[in-house]
Amino acid sequence: MEKKLLKGRRKKRLEGMTLVEIMVVVIIMTLIASAVGVAVFQQKKKADVKDTKMGAAAVSSACTLWISEHAGQCPSVQQLMDDGDLDAHKRTKDAWDHDFTIECNDDGVTVKSAGPDGQMGTEDDISG
Repeated sequence: MEKKLLKGRRKKRLEGMTLVEIMVVVIIMTLIASAVGVAVFQQKKKADVKDTKMGAAAVSSACTLWISEHAGQCPSVQQLMDDGDLDAHKRTKDAWDHDFTIECNDDGVTVKSAGPDGQMGTEDDISG
């Protein structure tokens, strides 16, 4: 009789999960999801910076070409697109949808992005 009682308890125990067990699983899943979220967010920041550098390099190349045809002038991004030196389908703004700033001097062309904060002259500015 005692064996039947033990078998019944085991069978009942194996039929479902307790609330505590479910809560432990939910907490573990939440911790894993938050760790993955932090890692993905950091990679997104790096990708935005890299994408902006590549866009600035493309604009810089187009500027160099434009300056060789228009001596002594510094173009805007719009002029580069209007003259066909910069394809409008390529990135003409940075990853944060801010316009690139073009500076021309004796050393050549510098194309800058204001970076994530959108303010020029801060430490997160990106040059290409």
